[in-house]
Parts: sequence; structure tokens; C-alpha cells
Amino acid sequence: MKKRETYHHIAGKTRFGPFVIIWDNEQSRPMIRQILISRPGRKAQVVLKEQYSDSIPSSCATIDHLAGRITAFLDGAAVRFALDHVRLEICSPFQRKVLLAEYGIPRGSVSTYRRIADHLGVPGGARAVGSALATNPFPIVIPCHRAIRSDGSLGGYQGGLDMKQVLLTQEGIEFDERGRVLSPKLYY
Repeated sequence: MKKRETYHHIAGKTRFGPFVIIWDNEQSRPMIRQILISRPGRKAQVVLKEQYSDSIPSSCATIDHLAGRITAFLDGAAVRFALDHVRLEICSPFQRKVLLAEYGIPRGSVSTYRRIADHLGVPGGARAVGSALATNPFPIVIPCHRAIRSDGSLGGYQGGLDMKQVLLTQEGIEFDERGRVLSPKLYY
């Protein structure tokens, strides 16, 4: 019988609400399994209890450092996250490609779901890209808020559209009165 994995979690607070980092150890090395962010009407701790009810509240220096960087990022700091402690292998090959493309979009720029699909060689794959980003297990670390619709509207975001707009505004992105991105610096 295969030994059951032990998951750990740490919670943090931001102006957008609580977040939770779910992590485990791989050969005594902490690896991020998922980052839960709160959204309107659903706190990260609720998802924690539903999906990881037997996780152990604990941390280590690497996880504490990441939690501090997430908080700083959400407060507007220009933080670039490394992926060396992120379990990308839990994602499908397509989702991994989408997440890595999204990770490549620099602060202050956006791309569209369609441009990302075209970049990945999947013409007509905008919806598939949107679905892959909607289930991004590592929001903030992989900045999926930088993907928008081709018409400049925001699309979706795990933390809600208000959070997405605030994060983009902090990065210098401007919006019109209808909430569409003005003169975006499009990537890809």
C-alpha cells in the first residue's frame, strides 16, 4: 500500500482576505501544492477544510518567506516569484504550458487568452487557456491576473474581478469607464 502524503498549510492575511499555502515535503524539501486565495463569498479557509481537512498547520523558513512575498505582492510590491518550490507536475501537460506562458508575462503587461493560445500553437484555444488559468493551483506566484479577453475586458479571476483590477492597476495598467484595459502593453 502506498504511503499517504502528508500536507501542511500556513495561512496569511491580506487586504483582499486570507490566503492559504498548501505544501508537502519531497526529500525534505518544501514543495507548494496549492495556493488558495479568498474570493467574494468564499474564504480560503473554507476551501482548505473541504479539500485538505487533514492537513497539518505548520511552516518552515521557505514557506514563511513565500507567505511574506505573497503579502508584499498583494500590497503592490514588484515581486517576481521563483518556481523552484512549485509542484507544476500536478498539472496536465497543457496546463503546465499555459501556466509557464502566463508566468512569462512581465509586470505591467498583459496578454489575451487568444494570444497565449496562439503562442502555444493552439489556434482557437482561447477557452482552453482560460480554463487552464481558472484552475491555476498557484495564483499570485503564477500571475494569472495578467490574462484578459481580446476586447480588453477582464475575463475571470479566482480572487474576483475587483481583485484582478486592483492587481493590474498596481502594475500600471489603466482602465476605461467600462472596466476595459486601455492601451495594453500586450505580450506574445
